[in-house]
Amino acid sequence: MNIEQASGRPLEVAIVGAGLSGLACAQALSDHGHRVRVFDKGRGAGGRMSTRRAGAWQFDHGAQYFTVRDRRFARWVDAWRQDGIVAKWAGQVVVLAEDKRTQKAGDPDRFVGVPSMSAICRYLASGQRVAFQTRVDGIERAGDRWRLVSGDGVDLGLYDAVVVSAPAPQTAELLAGIAPELAARAAQVEMAPCWAAMVAFGGPLQVGFDAAFVHDSPLSWIARDGSKPSRSDGDAWVLHASHDWSRQHLELEAGNAAESLLEAFREATGARDVAPVHLDAHCWRFALPEPLSEPCLFDADLRLAACGDWCGGPRVEGAFLSGVAASVRLLTRPKP
Repeated sequence: MNIEQASGRPLEVAIVGAGLSGLACAQALSDHGHRVRVFDKGRGAGGRMSTRRAGAWQFDHGAQYFTVRDRRFARWVDAWRQDGIVAKWAGQVVVLAEDKRTQKAGDPDRFVGVPSMSAICRYLASGQRVAFQTRVDGIERAGDRWRLVSGDGVDLGLYDAVVVSAPAPQTAELLAGIAPELAARAAQVEMAPCWAAMVAFGGPLQVGFDAAFVHDSPLSWIARDGSKPSRSDGDAWVLHASHDWSRQHLELEAGNAAESLLEAFREATGARDVAPVHLDAHCWRFALPEPLSEPCLFDADLRLAACGDWCGGPRVEGAFLSGVAASVRLLTRPKP
């Protein structure tokens, strides 16, 4: 049966997660006239495309930038550029390895949200009904519909279809009791953690680049956020730890992780003379997936879908296209 009921009425669809994948799905469904409600346990949209603010400083502490490879995604990015939501980042990116610095060459154009990475998800969320600070802990069958229940037992309503766009382990947990086959496939996905340190300096660092892939270090990536378009000019840096280091130090307190990564930053760049005026860290426990080979998970009989970068690919583009794929599966009438 097509998700559009025989009566032809618009469907009520619940989406769990207000990251890029969930919001892309919500936008596509809304564009086709369906009624969508999005739930997210956080205070704002974005997931790993969030931006952390601390006084005058801001840090894109999750996704750093994105590239465009798929023509379907390219159309959306062109529209976002026209609306002033994204811009090309022309920062100088190098590779730091074995005490040598080499220019990173041959990469596709890099884009960022403006004035922050979170701008893209805020833009998509602005046209949706989103309930923030609402954790969905239960999905229950109610006749031929679905009932969502919050973490504190509040009834979140009845829906014709549900899309879960949480990280794979959380998706598996939510679907285990109602769609064991989908849950088992989500549970197969391994997602590596990533510690992110946020460091601001009172004066400019003379390092000679804006971002770097770092080898042979606890770090894997460093970037000066002020080099990105529409940011305030300043030396606010994001330091991403390698996944191996993050796994080994998963239970560190944030302050200790930040100090360790700051020392690795000084070692990699030689910038030892400038003291930070702000230092903090955040651990992304589900940062980089080993994705499935399918763009989304879907059960037509149950009217359940799951999407995310753990389906579509470990990039911003993959997350977006996974959300769109889930909407297409919901909107497409199965062949007889």
